[in-house]
Amino acid sequence: MFLTISTRGTAAHPATDLGFLLHKHPDKAQTFSTSYGTAHVLYPEADAERCTAALLLEVDTVALVRRRKGKGRGGAPDAALAQYVNDRPYAASSLLAVALSAVFSSALRGVCNARPERAAAPLPLRIEVPALPARGGPALVRRLFEPLGWAVTAEPVALDTEFPQWGDSRYVRLVLESEALTLAEALRHLYVLLPVLDDAKHYWVAPDEVDKLLRAGEGWLPTHPEQKLITSRYLSRRWSLTRQAMERLELVRLAEADDSEVESIDNAVEEETEAEEKPAPLAVLRREAILAALRASGAARVLDLGCGQGQLVQELLRDVRFTEVVGVDVSVRALTIASRRLKLDRMGERQASRVQLLQGSLAYTDKRLKGYDAAVLSEVIEHLDLPRLPALEYAVFGHARPRTVLVTTPNVEYNVRWETLPAGHVRHGDHRFEWTREEFRGWARTVAERHGYEVAFTPVGPDDPEVGPPTQMAVFHRHDDTQKEAKAA
Repeated sequence: MFLTISTRGTAAHPATDLGFLLHKHPDKAQTFSTSYGTAHVLYPEADAERCTAALLLEVDTVALVRRRKGKGRGGAPDAALAQYVNDRPYAASSLLAVALSAVFSSALRGVCNARPERAAAPLPLRIEVPALPARGGPALVRRLFEPLGWAVTAEPVALDTEFPQWGDSRYVRLVLESEALTLAEALRHLYVLLPVLDDAKHYWVAPDEVDKLLRAGEGWLPTHPEQKLITSRYLSRRWSLTRQAMERLELVRLAEADDSEVESIDNAVEEETEAEEKPAPLAVLRREAILAALRASGAARVLDLGCGQGQLVQELLRDVRFTEVVGVDVSVRALTIASRRLKLDRMGERQASRVQLLQGSLAYTDKRLKGYDAAVLSEVIEHLDLPRLPALEYAVFGHARPRTVLVTTPNVEYNVRWETLPAGHVRHGDHRFEWTREEFRGWARTVAERHGYEVAFTPVGPDDPEVGPPTQMAVFHRHDDTQKEAKAA
């Protein structure tokens, strides 16, 4: 991973002043350790007329994988290999942007006590990046850099020079030239736009990334014509962080237009004295959706399969229309906790007659589960290895055959909206897989067709227009009961 910064000089202002601005002596080759490898700074040429500083980053791919320990299961089959065989050691990305920030931190801030006047003045600059991932191609590269005052050369890199018919890769050779920018401005442009063009980051994007973006984008990002794209990609398309950044950028723009301070613009509302009402937790929304579907089905005798610690069983017992509630789980410990939650040892005789807790595995048929009006599989299927899913399918739909079956499972597409969920992770360490909406619907329709059910789908939680709801629910109705209802109607 390689980048060069060149400048020209005169007798009054020699080009070797670049060494003062970067805080790296031209006569030395220096090495810096990073979390992902080793960064080297050297000067291929350094005289009064021309000076070039090179940043070479040797990426340790094994260290990069180790930093990602704890990644959840359920990825693509070749995901493990892809962690080692990729373009990270060769193509400029967020790794190089982080190295720029670490190695040239003073230059990035425009600090140079030895040559303060040179740090504040524009320089004749030429920056070259031999291999830059550009999702959007050379046209996007120009749209990002040209409004900032750069003359841009973005040459596509062929997939294979021996086979030109294969076309171009997603990489470009980038050359930027300008006479009107300071070194600090140039470095800040690179710090933000390298990961934007790669459209990926090697680390989890936390809320403090908004502050980093606004600091590096000061003076140019609020008025950039591609502001929205830059902000969204830099923050890894995390909707809440992107909205927060866009709102703050708009305040900066308004303050600049009004020649005032941001604080004087953002004072229309005093600090709230009352705590804002918090949205209902997803677990609560899920139970509410399940209860509504059970009431609509007319079920009285209900199975909670994989009942865990008994939260849903507790809610079902509060509604007298559910005359019998059975919680089933393979874990004795979970059933013990559920018993304590329900206070079974102190429950009145009439209430106790409505509830049972049974130990059992959903991968095996169980005659105790036959004859019920409805069964609920709430956040259960994703805890099974995929090869065992057909066994559960038969035990519930083929053998127990309740009139109504409710199945909820996470929507993996929504995971990008969780601010605290690291990129690429599943929501729980025990999840064997998490499905997209299309994958879940395909499975549910196959199950329904195979076992004589009809199925409909209901979103649970806020239904995001781009990625759907956080939880997806399938409502199965057995065919014979559907036909009876139709005749009665």
